[in-house]
Parts: sequence; C-alpha cells; structure tokens
Amino acid sequence: MSEQKIYKPKPISGFPEWLPEYRAVELEWMDKIRAVFESYGFCNIETPAVEEIDALTAKGGETEKEIYTLTRLHAEEGDKEARLALHFDLTVPMARYVAQHFGALSFPFKRYQMQKSWRGERPQKGRYREFYQCDIDVVNIDDLPLHFDAELPAVLFEAYQKLGIPPVELRISNRKIIMGYLAGLGINDPGVVTRTLDKLDKVGPDGVLKMLAAAGVSETVAQKALAFVNIKTADSGFAEQVQSLGVSSELLTQGVAELKFVTDNLSHLPKGSIVADLGIIRGLDYYTGTVLEARFREGDPLAIGGGGRYDDLAGSFIHQKLPGIGVSIGLTRLFGLLMDKGAIQPGSKSPTQLLVVLPEEARRAEASATAQKLRTRGYNVELYHSDTKIKKQLAYAEKKGIPYVWFPPFKDGQPHEVKNMKSGEQAQADPATWAEKK
Repeated sequence: MSEQKIYKPKPISGFPEWLPEYRAVELEWMDKIRAVFESYGFCNIETPAVEEIDALTAKGGETEKEIYTLTRLHAEEGDKEARLALHFDLTVPMARYVAQHFGALSFPFKRYQMQKSWRGERPQKGRYREFYQCDIDVVNIDDLPLHFDAELPAVLFEAYQKLGIPPVELRISNRKIIMGYLAGLGINDPGVVTRTLDKLDKVGPDGVLKMLAAAGVSETVAQKALAFVNIKTADSGFAEQVQSLGVSSELLTQGVAELKFVTDNLSHLPKGSIVADLGIIRGLDYYTGTVLEARFREGDPLAIGGGGRYDDLAGSFIHQKLPGIGVSIGLTRLFGLLMDKGAIQPGSKSPTQLLVVLPEEARRAEASATAQKLRTRGYNVELYHSDTKIKKQLAYAEKKGIPYVWFPPFKDGQPHEVKNMKSGEQAQADPATWAEKK
C-alpha cells in the first residue's frame, strides 16, 4: 500500500484564527457591541457573503482591485466569467438589501450587521484579507436629518467604551468641505486628489506631493490641498482656520456648517474624544457628507472604525432617493492590534460550567441523566467521554478551566457530590437544587 499523502497545515496569510480562549473574548465583545446597537433601536440583518460584481464595482472606488471573485475550480467549457464576488464591506450589501426589500421595510430603517468581509490587499499589521465588521446604518426616504450624523458616532463611541479597551478618539470631517475647497481651487477632477490625500498617513506629505505632481496637479495647488488636510482642532475652531486659507465656495460653506453642527452635538463626550480632522476623507467613492475614523488616542495610528454619510447609495439600485449614514467597528483589526500587544486577557477555554465524572461504563446512563438534569436547569454540562481514572478526569477539567466537577454516585445509595476546582472544596449536592455560588 502506498503511503497516504500528508498535508502539513500552515497559517493562511491575512486570514486570522484564534484559540478558543481568545475566540471566547471576541464573542463577548460581539455580544457587548450588539447590546449597544440594539439599545438604540437598530435591528439585525444578515446578507449573503457574495454580491453581484456589478453592484460591488459600482461603488468600490480603488477597492475594486481588491475584490475576490468566485469561480469554480473545475470550470466547464462554455462557463461564463465570474458574476459573483465576496463583499468588501457591509455597506454596499446593505444598500442592495434596502432597495430589494424597499416595500417591506419601515423608514428610517435602522439596521446593524456583524459579519465578515473580504479584501485581497497585502496582509500586514492591522490589515487582513478576511475580517469581521460591526456596522450600523440609518437609511431614510428623500431626506435624512443631520442629527443622525451626531447620533451614530455617539453610538460608536459607547460601543468602544463597553469593550473596556484603551481610550478611543473619533476624528470627524465632512466631504463637502474638501470637495468645496478643491472646487474653489479650480480642480476639475477632485477624485484623483482626494484619493491621494487619503494616503497621507501611509506615504507622508512628500509622498502625497509626488503623487499629486504625477497626476498633473500644480505644486501651488498641491501645497494648498496639503495645508487644508493638516487642519485639526478639538472644537469648532476648524472653521476659522478654513476661512483663513482664502478659498470659498457654496459647498465648502455648507460642509463647514454641517461639521460644526456635528461636533457641537458631540460635545457631551469625554474631553479628547472628538477631533475635527479635515484630513479624514475616506477612500470609498460613495461618501458625500460627514466622514469619520476611530483611532486609539495614543499609540497605533491605524483606524479601528469609521464611516460616513452617503446621499444616494441605496438609491443607485432603485428609483428612490435613499440617503443614509453608517459607521463600523473594524472588529478583527481592533482585536488583532490588541492581541499583538498582549493587551487581551484570555477567556475560558471552554463554555463548560460542570464536568460530570463517569465512574465506570456501567453507570454511564445514570451519569448522563445527571448531566441532562443539570442542563435543563440552565448549566453548560459536559459528561466525561470514558471511564478512565478519576485523576485523569480531574486533570481534564483543570486544563480546560472547568470550574466545577460533579461526582454522581459511584455505588447505589451513595450521594452526589460536587467539587469547586478553584477552592478545592467538595460537598454533597442534589442535581435538582444545587446552585453555583456567586
């Protein structure tokens, strides 16, 4: 007989996976985030992992080159080119969902999604090819009140607080400001400039100037654009700094007024939590108004969340004007960054609260009945899988961090007993009435 070929498993770059004790923490985080979202009236939806390619490329901007398409491994002759692709975020699928179910939804439609997304970018610190996002969006018909532009950042900030992570700041701007400013400078193709300015954190000022020069932007205009995105204030003082640059347009004025409204309505958050940062642009093409990024106040500069307003993303799928605003927590990036720093304490290796010992195979039915009785009372219970030595069964419970071990009768007429693995205390107990000490 020929030897069976062994595939040696190895990590797939950009596709993280955690050990059980860390996955348990990640799930706890998701529960906390979900609770915050639902406390503000957001309902949950889940969309497929795939969308039609045309829907994704219509609004993907430069992200288009990172989209994973779906094809069969063994394509048959005559098969058409790929029609479906993995979604790169949750906003475009949500927009398609709203358009598709328009007649069945109540507006303003407030939804949250907690799903994975996929991008084929180069894996590096904080950047993954597969990652969880936790999104909330509000979509309305014809008009969406500006107060949602302040409410959603506040919800986002509260969710970060519930996680007990290092302090986070929200950096907020408005796309109308940069678009109006560039229009005032006479730039006819602002998309090239905004996408380049959005790379400031990655390539630095010199890199931005070189890229703008390569795109045909004059040095004078490039310097003025760079001066604009360097404006950062902890309050509405950004308005005076914009005015001092000597550029004006109607769109610029409107954007400044909207950003001032948002920052004023977030002034109740802790000092240092909000920064008006005109360098926040967001690379996706569908943002039209308020834009924001969440970052740690100190340390790593990578965004751990963000979002913004879009005037008619959902409306691109249907003949309705459907403006919306959404924000997202980059859960996998946030979790991974803190994991790398050793800042996440592992949770339990197992959800099991009680391990029921198996005295011997002949008493399996009784032990199983005991385990089931405890489960019906709300406990997570595991029955040991074989009638090995009790010492080995206890070692199994200790290794998995199971807090209690239950001993059913080893002989007829003997009582049940339960052992607290932390204190070592062991006492008689009744599976019908025993309660875990808090």
